[in-house]
Amino acid sequence: MLSALFRKHPAPATPAPPFGTTAPPDAGPAVVDAPGTPDPAAWADEHRETLLDLVAEHGALTVRGLALRAPADVAAVLDHLADRPATEREAFAARDVHGEGVYSSSVWPPNQPMCMHHELSYATECPGLLLFACLRPPTRGGATALADSAAVLRSLPAEPTSRFEREGWLLTRTYHDEIGATLTQSFGTEDRGAVEAYCRAHAIDWSWQPDGSLRTRQHRPAVVRHPVSGRRCWFNQIAFLNEWTMAPEVREFLVEEYGPDGLPFNTRYGNGDPVPEDVVEQINGAYAAHTVRRPWSAGDLMVVDNIRTAHSREAYEGPREVLVAMGNPVHPHSAHPEHSAPRTGRTAA
Repeated sequence: MLSALFRKHPAPATPAPPFGTTAPPDAGPAVVDAPGTPDPAAWADEHRETLLDLVAEHGALTVRGLALRAPADVAAVLDHLADRPATEREAFAARDVHGEGVYSSSVWPPNQPMCMHHELSYATECPGLLLFACLRPPTRGGATALADSAAVLRSLPAEPTSRFEREGWLLTRTYHDEIGATLTQSFGTEDRGAVEAYCRAHAIDWSWQPDGSLRTRQHRPAVVRHPVSGRRCWFNQIAFLNEWTMAPEVREFLVEEYGPDGLPFNTRYGNGDPVPEDVVEQINGAYAAHTVRRPWSAGDLMVVDNIRTAHSREAYEGPREVLVAMGNPVHPHSAHPEHSAPRTGRTAA
């Protein structure tokens, strides 16, 4: 993947602090010890209700010492903790597939952090439950940091939050084979008819460009209610996928190469207006104020409520193998039909 996805935030100069050091007292996830467990799947099955209750209470939890060693271990734990696996579609970066619902981390430069986001928050169906499993920790950095989306929403300024609540947000994408996920990686096919059928069924406007690339646009709510608790959550990727989160030189290169409308991804207000740079900084600042983190150890498992809790990946050194397993697919925008009603077809080219 080209350096076009590098972010402007520098790698941390010191190791990440432990959970709770920058978060409100009630925002940190629970930590459960499972030392010396010979069978991770059996242990997860035995403690399933307790684990899921803790996730419902805290938004996430970390299991220490579960001795996860291979993708098959992660798949077996997912099978016991989730009602069913979730398949990733509309990926923005490449992944390796290790089994049904089990994937590698997104391909992303190790010296650049991946900003806070919710998995597939721009899709009509997304995983309700995420498992992050550390098979091989990095030598430095690389934490999967978390932020409570309800707390982030409460801390954001009234403007622009109220505008995003009224209008929702737009995600625009252009699929370039050399940047980010390819058409096949995102949609599972390169057949134009199948891609168009998917877009039509999932409230995505599309147009094929003269060079054969696909350009899409989708309108989604910025705030959703948690399907179980009813808690209002800041659930989107407005800041992460916005042009102002890119390093300035990268943004300039991409605009020169593809034009302002041909960026691999960008976000806007729901009416199509650009999101100003200071608004993107406000959102990222709210995430930073509510970020909690804990360094990875081999065999650790993190269980995350994808609606309530945003996650990020910090810059790292050395090898890092952290798998993600997706389960319990939900339709987070179903209560907002004005923001997610299926379109009638393609957009103007």
